[in-house]
Amino acid sequence: MNKVFLIGNLTRDPELAETNSGTAVCRFSVAVNRRRTGDGEQGTDFFNVTAWRGLAESVARYCKKGNKVAVSGAVQIRQYEDRDGQKQTGVDVIADEVEFLTPKGGDGESGAPVSAQKRKPAPEPFDDDFPDIPF
Repeated sequence: MNKVFLIGNLTRDPELAETNSGTAVCRFSVAVNRRRTGDGEQGTDFFNVTAWRGLAESVARYCKKGNKVAVSGAVQIRQYEDRDGQKQTGVDVIADEVEFLTPKGGDGESGAPVSAQKRKPAPEPFDDDFPDIPF
């Protein structure tokens, strides 16, 4: 089973792009603190995360550098050549879910954009032309 759970802070603003076929893809990086060692030092790991489609659009819209997120997904290993022609190994997390942990307004902004806020549907008018219901 290939499953990873991360909780950390975005190290930069998410970058939203589209594939040639128009599929949304968002790339961002998450800094995750390690447990403190016996000498009291705490290290940090940095993970490259990729989100696709609607999740990509949500992350790009609602997240920015410094926001705390919880990411669940799968680890993907890739091989590539760097500029010097050396073979390198890259580790990416492909996000299945991203939960936004920074409270609305906690970063000094008002929260979700107005156009994206959910609105209650208008109630349907009551139709009293139905025959008497026996209860």
